[in-house]
Amino acid sequence: MTSKLGKVLVTGADGFIGSHLVEELVRDGQDVRAFVMYNSLNSHGWLDHADREVAGAFEVVAGDIRDPEGVCGAAEGCSVILHLAALIAIPFSYSFPQTYVETNVTGTLNVLQAARRLDAERVICTSTSEVYGSAQYVPIDEAHPLNAQSPYAATKTGADQLALSFHRSFDLPVGILRPFNTYGPRQSARAVIPTVITQIASGAREVKLGATHPTRDFTFVRDTARGFIQAAQSEGIVGAVTNIGSKFEISVGDTVALIADQMGADVKIKTDSARVRPDASEVDRLFADTARAERLLGWAPEHGGRDGFARGLKKTIEWFEDPANLARYRPGEYNV
Repeated sequence: MTSKLGKVLVTGADGFIGSHLVEELVRDGQDVRAFVMYNSLNSHGWLDHADREVAGAFEVVAGDIRDPEGVCGAAEGCSVILHLAALIAIPFSYSFPQTYVETNVTGTLNVLQAARRLDAERVICTSTSEVYGSAQYVPIDEAHPLNAQSPYAATKTGADQLALSFHRSFDLPVGILRPFNTYGPRQSARAVIPTVITQIASGAREVKLGATHPTRDFTFVRDTARGFIQAAQSEGIVGAVTNIGSKFEISVGDTVALIADQMGADVKIKTDSARVRPDASEVDRLFADTARAERLLGWAPEHGGRDGFARGLKKTIEWFEDPANLARYRPGEYNV
């Protein structure tokens, strides 16, 4: 168990990474308030499917990250804010860039303003490896140039810079955690690993994908969640950016082969033009340098390297192959 953090607000707690982070915080003995997107169904997203051992052991507040007063109300009484709420699907950002600005940039501004008004002790904002664009050198460290190749990446770059400006201008204790390609149970099928697993699990032997040549640094979701918890306790992250990744890169095509092997399936890849990014928008290579995280946070991936990736894939496949979980997805449709 890590030391007590005081009350922790997790924005985007109803999402993939956010729900796992809430679970890890509760297991760690922390007092958690989960901020979820309001909806008339009273759904708390993936938190409705939290592990039984943590279900009911956290507070839930519904609202909208784009509403400043709602964000401030959710942050009231919280010492630490872990800000994950965002729109993240890259193809969707091509069609609705303004919505991404409102959610990712203005939403982050609302969190920063609330933290400043309420004298929060620590704010960790979530970045993405997409802000680097295709690697100009590897492994990619935090000094790598920023090169947004999609509206999504541009809004995350803006949000990161806004957060850092609040540290420089107002001495707000904010840091940026920059995960590389998180994967695991509950991930949306807009991402490549769930796309492949759900198609194979549903009986397809011709897997529809976009580009298969790009390489990615896939990080298991529980490793990412631990990164947030350790970042919340680190003084070194304040005013800085810190990468977390798996210390391993693999192409999308080779990832498909690994998944198919673990699932005992013989598959072929069919290129689906709808899933191919515009040429100048495709990020061809991502591979993280995690030396800063190791030095400042004492963090290292438990699912690092090729062997760790295989173990993480096994856990992910097992979750998706559960009929109750698979039924929540539409493998035959392209999830933008």
